[in-house]
Amino acid sequence: MNSVKILWADDEIDLLKPHIIFLEQKGYAVTTTNNGRDAIDLVKDSFFDIVFLDENMPGLSGLQVLQELKTIDPTLPVIMITKSEEEQIMEDAIGSKISDYLIKPVNPNQILLSVKKNLDEKRLVSEKTTSDYRMEFRDIAMRLGDRMNAEEWSEFYKKLVHWSMELQSSNDEGMAEIFRTQRQEANEQFCKFIKNNYTSWLKNTGTGPVMSHTLFKNKVVPVLKDSGTEPVFMVVIDNLRFDQWKTILPRLKEYFRLDNEEIFYSILPTATHYARNALFAGLMPSEIERIHPNLWKTEDDEGGKNMHEDEFLAAQLKRLGLDIKWSYNKITQLQAGKKLADQFSNLMSNKLNVIVYNFVDMLSHARTEMEVIKELADDEPAYRSITASWFDHSPLFDILKKVAENNCRLIITTDHGTIRVENPVKVVGDRNTNTNLRYKAGKNLNYNPKEVFEVRNPADAYLPKSNVSTAFIFAQNSDFFVYPNNYNHFVNFYQNTFQHGGISLEEVLIPFAVLKVK
Repeated sequence: MNSVKILWADDEIDLLKPHIIFLEQKGYAVTTTNNGRDAIDLVKDSFFDIVFLDENMPGLSGLQVLQELKTIDPTLPVIMITKSEEEQIMEDAIGSKISDYLIKPVNPNQILLSVKKNLDEKRLVSEKTTSDYRMEFRDIAMRLGDRMNAEEWSEFYKKLVHWSMELQSSNDEGMAEIFRTQRQEANEQFCKFIKNNYTSWLKNTGTGPVMSHTLFKNKVVPVLKDSGTEPVFMVVIDNLRFDQWKTILPRLKEYFRLDNEEIFYSILPTATHYARNALFAGLMPSEIERIHPNLWKTEDDEGGKNMHEDEFLAAQLKRLGLDIKWSYNKITQLQAGKKLADQFSNLMSNKLNVIVYNFVDMLSHARTEMEVIKELADDEPAYRSITASWFDHSPLFDILKKVAENNCRLIITTDHGTIRVENPVKVVGDRNTNTNLRYKAGKNLNYNPKEVFEVRNPADAYLPKSNVSTAFIFAQNSDFFVYPNNYNHFVNFYQNTFQHGGISLEEVLIPFAVLKVK
């Protein structure tokens, strides 16, 4: 506290002696001056943590001094104090990046609060967040002991995401480690929940939550019907976790208000080939293979596995009796996103515009192959941060601003999430076994059944099979599959990377949001 140095510039500084004594009694070192020119010279010659600056002084005005101080040190917190409540002065001060704005007469506690807010805010927020989580820790632990249903798991996961994002600003490593342990326990319980219920949801229609193959019918169609003549934009951001969605949401609130936010369940495997095709077809993978045999691609087929999403969507719209004009665009490159933004007006004649945006998926895959990306997205907070940074400067954001400008309804969703993998699990398969680290499909798979969720009969999970002995296994929690004959290479290369395809809260519980223009 004694190291905090305050500069106070005011032409009536002698009248502020009680305030200065109050601050000094609190342990602050206060330097005073009665004019702006001296304030500038003092900042040039000495270090100060914060400056209190009177707006109306003889000679240089407070705003002129503020500009000089920001030139000397752009990071220096400056608190403007004025007798005037004139709006223009406030706007000029705020535009010049002041840290706070106080109206005279000010009392000592106002000054103290402003100092704490600007110098101690991060510490105080961290301490309060840690304290609040400590109080809720027991409630979360008790909830994990309950037998939660699908909807309760969704609400519980929202709470975990909230604390994950809150605690990222905390400097309490011990509390952060406690939270990581609690989240891991939550994932272990969730994996058991999925193993016990997944196939029965599929067999008994209507008993489970909204999932990939029922999302369009149950959630998108009602928005189409409710929106009247408004065009509806459905944006599917590939591989978007719920916490990443919560990171970009504040950026949208300048243009939209959140009308509805839900969590739905990705089907297994939580991979684009299966989950996104199911979303657009409105069918489970084995049903897609049966109804569209020429369009479904097996694990063994060469080339892309999601090349027919528009045809699947067309068939679903027809099956649902929706005779509407619609468009489908898939963006996999920056230039394609810019082109779509430039040609936005062409979309306004459609009732439904579907945009698949692949960036987040590419980011997660690049994360495993590029050392720079590995460093940029080393953990969950960094992964959220890099997603937000991309979104701020992306053509997608430009497109969504145009959606708002044209008063259209907006849906943002995804096909599956992703998890940071840490624990290698050995599995053996033949040369035809797929390469995904979170699920394996093939014959002659050798593994420890206690370490996986196994589906020996793919029909139970409505999954196609290449031959009579095909089976599926899914990694759980933060596990990832490695081959014993190249074990160390796989572990060193893929450990602590973000992967998808298996069972975890982060992969399965994913966002569906509806936004209306403000």
